[in-house]
Amino acid sequence: MPTYTFPQDLRDSQLALHQTHAAYEQYARTLPWSADPMPGWEGDKQLHSGYRSAKPDSPGYTDEQRQEVARLRAELLEMSIQVAMHPFWATLERGDVVEGRIALQHTREPPAMPEAAAAEAAAAEAAAAEAA
Repeated sequence: MPTYTFPQDLRDSQLALHQTHAAYEQYARTLPWSADPMPGWEGDKQLHSGYRSAKPDSPGYTDEQRQEVARLRAELLEMSIQVAMHPFWATLERGDVVEGRIALQHTREPPAMPEAAAAEAAAAEAAAAEAA
């Protein structure tokens, strides 16, 4: 797999996209189960189980909730466009673009350390601990 040197503005856009997506997901968990007012329901008993699926009445979203959902979705769309249409992608070979986009999504993760390097690092830490 090739190593990519992403421009800082592309890395910043990807980070902002991740953060906005996390904020949207967190906000969505606080919302009623239905955007519109809906009556609750209880499903039939499942075969070989005592489980019954059910939902309470949903009051629907308030105007403020609708506006916040629309704002977050618009921000997600804008950030997605910034990342997807960045000029950096034109510098890659056509077959490398998907790999590059996947690599960009993982730029905040620490790089995997090969086994030999990990063993060497552990030995150096042990030696340093003994010397101290």
